[in-house]
Amino acid sequence: MTEIKQDPNCFLGDEAVENKVLNQVLLLVEDKISEVKNQAVKCLGQLIKIIRQPQMETVVDRLIEFSGGQDEELRDISGLALKTITAELPPDGKVAATACEKLTPKLLGQIRNPSTPPEALVETLSILSILISRFPVLLAGITFDPPPLPVLAPLLSHGRPVVRKRAIITLSQYVPISHPDLFHEVLKTNVFPYLDDSSNVEKQRTTVQLVAAVARHSPAQIAPVLGQVVPGILKAVKKDDDELREGCLQALETILLRCPTETTPYLDAIVQAGNQFIKYDPNYAGDDEDEEMADADEDEDDEEIDDEYSDDEDTSYKIRRSATKLLAAIIGTRPELLIPIYKTVSPVLISRFGDREMTVRLEIWATYVTLLNQTTVYGVPQGKDDVRKRKRDTETSDAAESPYSLLQSQVPSLSKALLNQLKSAKTPPATLQAGFSLLHALLTVLPGSLSTQVPSIFATSKTVLCQSPTTTTSTLHLSCLSFLSLFFSTHPPPIFAGSLSTLTPVLLKSLGERHPRIASESFRVFSALLNALKPIKGADWLEPVYEQAASKLRNHDTDAEVRECAEDCIADLWISATETIRSKSGKEWDSICRLSGKTEGAVKVVTKVAKEVSIGDVWVNGVVEWLLNLLKKAGRHGKLEMFLALDILLRSYTTGIPPGLAPALITQVKSYISTADIPLLSQALSILALLLQLTPRTTFPEVEAHLLPTIYEISHSSLITANALDSLLSFYAALVQADDQISTHVVPNLVISVEKAPSKAEASSVNVAKCIAQVVKSQPNVAAGTIAEYSKHVKVGNIAIGNLSQFLPAIVRLAESDPKKRLLALHALKEVVTHCSQGQLEGVADLLWGPLFQNSETSDETTRNVAAACLGKLATTHPSKYLPQLHVRLHEPNAATRATVVSAIRYTFADNSQSYDELLAPLLVDFLSLMLDKDLTVRRLALSSLNSAARTKPHLVRDQLNTLLPSLYKETVINPDLIRTVQMGPWAYKVDDGLDARKTAYETMYTLLDTCLAKLDLYEFLSRVIPGLSDDSDEIKVISHMILFRLTQIAPAAVSQRLDEVTPPLEQTMKGANVTKDTVKQDLDRAVELQRSALRAVMALSKVGLGVSLRFDTFLEDVKRNPTWGPEFRDLLSAH
Repeated sequence: MTEIKQDPNCFLGDEAVENKVLNQVLLLVEDKISEVKNQAVKCLGQLIKIIRQPQMETVVDRLIEFSGGQDEELRDISGLALKTITAELPPDGKVAATACEKLTPKLLGQIRNPSTPPEALVETLSILSILISRFPVLLAGITFDPPPLPVLAPLLSHGRPVVRKRAIITLSQYVPISHPDLFHEVLKTNVFPYLDDSSNVEKQRTTVQLVAAVARHSPAQIAPVLGQVVPGILKAVKKDDDELREGCLQALETILLRCPTETTPYLDAIVQAGNQFIKYDPNYAGDDEDEEMADADEDEDDEEIDDEYSDDEDTSYKIRRSATKLLAAIIGTRPELLIPIYKTVSPVLISRFGDREMTVRLEIWATYVTLLNQTTVYGVPQGKDDVRKRKRDTETSDAAESPYSLLQSQVPSLSKALLNQLKSAKTPPATLQAGFSLLHALLTVLPGSLSTQVPSIFATSKTVLCQSPTTTTSTLHLSCLSFLSLFFSTHPPPIFAGSLSTLTPVLLKSLGERHPRIASESFRVFSALLNALKPIKGADWLEPVYEQAASKLRNHDTDAEVRECAEDCIADLWISATETIRSKSGKEWDSICRLSGKTEGAVKVVTKVAKEVSIGDVWVNGVVEWLLNLLKKAGRHGKLEMFLALDILLRSYTTGIPPGLAPALITQVKSYISTADIPLLSQALSILALLLQLTPRTTFPEVEAHLLPTIYEISHSSLITANALDSLLSFYAALVQADDQISTHVVPNLVISVEKAPSKAEASSVNVAKCIAQVVKSQPNVAAGTIAEYSKHVKVGNIAIGNLSQFLPAIVRLAESDPKKRLLALHALKEVVTHCSQGQLEGVADLLWGPLFQNSETSDETTRNVAAACLGKLATTHPSKYLPQLHVRLHEPNAATRATVVSAIRYTFADNSQSYDELLAPLLVDFLSLMLDKDLTVRRLALSSLNSAARTKPHLVRDQLNTLLPSLYKETVINPDLIRTVQMGPWAYKVDDGLDARKTAYETMYTLLDTCLAKLDLYEFLSRVIPGLSDDSDEIKVISHMILFRLTQIAPAAVSQRLDEVTPPLEQTMKGANVTKDTVKQDLDRAVELQRSALRAVMALSKVGLGVSLRFDTFLEDVKRNPTWGPEFRDLLSAH
């Protein structure tokens, strides 16, 4: 066995040796010594990977013969051997295909054999399950005679329950690869007859379990017959049989998760069943009110109850737990029902917070956390206006009915019921932790909602924190501290200030804990407390907190996270309790401002304090010197934060910047005046501008002598854009204000620098023009000469703005009459439309409207886009006049005109006025209906407009999604008619003309997740995301990975049910590129990036779907073991 592991080819080529070794190993399977048998089984698992096909058949025949014999020990070991073989088969190659083809019929034959003992049947069924789990594609391509379903179905009536349960699982796994007629025969003979009221209870149990298993493994096959199945299950759940009830509730849960669309008509009845059986407790005589009272006396009654009932005597808790999971499935997958759920389900869940069985109690609390999480994601109306509306709703007593208002009304009963369960000294750590998690989720949804429960919260927290944390209770301590941090940051100080003295001693004790996460979380609690109470004077806990933080900072062995939290706490102490901390020695800054180790947190702390508190120039000098030393270090890491800190520190000097500081700082900044790192260049220029403002006398000579020539050279770089360009302009403004004479030198030097640029293509005259403009603006005395010299470079469109009546008609005539200059003329018109005032535009809109449409009737997309941008801007000047004109042109026979219309509408979305939205709303669907246009370009532009509308005007789109989504989803399907073959020399390759439209459709789907989530049917949405994972385009695969990643955060329950479908395309992507003789390095690089994108999706799925899909779990283990991707996967997991 060791030799085979080291060298799989060691037996190849010598058939005699193979046969001899194989026969000896098979003999050892029959050995009398158990350890020898076990080693022989392991050895077979390795041999099966390398032996020839005839030998493999021999092994399988012998083992099946053993497994069906009367020798119990030999039967067990042979069953184990067959399991080992099927589990060890390599997924790729001919061995697995051959094994599936040869082994499956033999196993089915053993099941058909009436003399096979029940134990052997169970093992055989397990092996069949392993085969179908590992090789579904291979088995689907094989025709078996007889097929698996007719062979497995009779076992549903077997006398042994263990055989029936195993047969249910195996049969359900083979349904997806079986012919539909065979499955319908199983339904006709084994399902429908046993759902009647008159059926035998034992048969109904098996039937209900079978329905659940088939729904789990093959929802598409059972979905069409749910109309016959679900009513029968809803009747069966009322029968007086606990096992049947539990099975019915579990079946309903599975059907809800796997077939959400088909179960919609039965939702009310399912909710009613869940609400009914979550209260099912026939051995407890009290009602809910009595139970609440009993909870108050839990300390005295716990032991008595435990003695009176045990799991052996009372299994009703299983029914209550199944009912809870059923309600959790509804909550997790039906966000559109949040309001009805809060009305009907939430009160029932709250009434059962005190369930006497701990596992049920924790399940109920977890279900309520799911409800709160769903409220966080779906309960808030999306969009700025809607968020403001929600805030008003939660603040006024007569607010419209919403999930938030309903939850707000239930918080008193919820918090009382929950805290009653936490206050007992005998409450187990697991229960306490679940309770704090629920309270944390509640405050996340409704900040400040626990104002009336401060005494109970502080008492429970004190009880938890008084105990020293152990391995089993450290997580509880963390949950408690995390909750307190959130509590202090979301409640007004008067609510808890009076009770704070009862809690601060135990919080101070937690600061000194050796467990690093507990210590760091304790510092976070005090930071939240300091921010809530500021300004603070005279609190007795301030000095102990300061001493603990300073002590942690002085100790070089302090954990990195603890150090970071202690630094933050010191900053909050300085900001919130300035007078108290100012009286200290200030030695803490020596520990914070260190040159070794991680310094990012220290830089942020210094920035935070300098922004809020004036400590003194001596402190500022010391910190600036420390930052200058940090800037000397090689590497880029943390430099941006250092420049931001310097900016704030330089402004915080009270007596002026010291004379020697500017030259020293300029020396350090000089190395960053380069286009090699644009963000750092931007910060360096900002610092220079600030120095020129604050201390021009000492800064200007240094800048002129050492930096100005270099800055001239970078001024014409096309890389200087956005923030970097703003910083450059600020520098020139400060420069010419620092010295009156320099402006006359700056302008010609800038012009010379662009004229002498080594590469004219990379030189940006626009940037130089803006720099000159800034100089002129700051020093008007050079304006006249500059304008006279450089006026020939001013754009025609901008000239026209000054005299529209004279210049605009000429530009329009140029656009109409000269095809060669049409695009330039349209760009000039765009300048006019962009920079004119609203009043000016209204006066010329009619003049421009007609010519712009005439110029849009062209196949040149660039020209059409410029015209559409102008039309969109003009439409917003008088929407009641121009929107109908755009609407009329939707049905123009010319596709270019329709394309212009839909593009123009996209440009109008920049108008955020309510009056415009009211005019656009009734027309929007008509504009976006061009997604169904026969012209591909028009469809793509309509999809782009929907994407823009979903991002900028989601409130107009949400209620129309039922109409728009079918058209959107249609565009995500690959259209073979749009794929053509292009011949290029000896090579032929395929071009997909529909790719751009399909990519836009997927981008729109991603946008809808952020802005219109509550209106999406996630089951249907996922049904279009999954094909994108195997699309021919890598870009679409990446977008699909991003959508999947996002869905795991906002809809984990829906995603986890589709893991079997998601796994195959992810597996394929993670295999990488198929290397051929034509493969180039760029192909391999793209494949690696695609694998990295897929890995992020796999990481996210691992957090929501572990244990749901065997295939995904197997794939996940393969990824973890992969030497290339395993370490990266673990890094991703720890980072998220």
